[in-house]
Parts: sequence; C-alpha cells; structure tokens
Amino acid sequence: MGTNIGGVDGDRPAPVSTGRATAGTQAGSGGAAPAVAEPSSVHITESAGQLAALEPVIRRLPAVDDARVAAVRSAIEQGTYTVSPDDIADHLMQFEQSLEALGAQE
Repeated sequence: MGTNIGGVDGDRPAPVSTGRATAGTQAGSGGAAPAVAEPSSVHITESAGQLAALEPVIRRLPAVDDARVAAVRSAIEQGTYTVSPDDIADHLMQFEQSLEALGAQE
C-alpha cells in the first residue's frame, strides 16, 4: 500500500511528459500518452559514496568530547588557556581550502 500525497502515488513516480512525440506515437494524435523512458542507472559521485560510508561512523561518535571540554574548562579556570590568533587563522584557511577542494571535485 503506497502513500498518496497531493494526487501522486507513492509507489510509482508520476509520468513526465517532455512534449515530444516518441516512437509509435504522434503528437496530438489523441492516442495514449507517450511512454516515458526510465533511467537505467544512477551515478553517485565518489564524494557522495565517501560521505555515505562515513555516516554510520559519525553517528557512533559522541556529540561532545567531554574530556576535551573538561581540559579546556580547567585551563580557563587556572588561567593557562591561551588563544593563538595565528593558529585560528591557519585552521580557518585549512577549512576554507578543504571546502574549495570539495567544490572542485564535483
């Protein structure tokens, strides 16, 4: 049993007309609707495949690294936590370059 949302059957995709006559039909002939060719394969990019493989691993990781939070909290309380603007800038640049490389792959 499929779902019906807005007149579309959830079990089958709705036919799509390109407005072109296909073999065996003539545009405007009043006959049956032209057959719609279904795709024979789907291509998934390498990046998408890697993301799909990483998803279960990421789901098992904790949302927060409690040990890291405790270490930073302790350093702040002791006055030994330092912020390095150069390190922050370097990490931001690495992040931007990673995003740019991902965009160039697709």
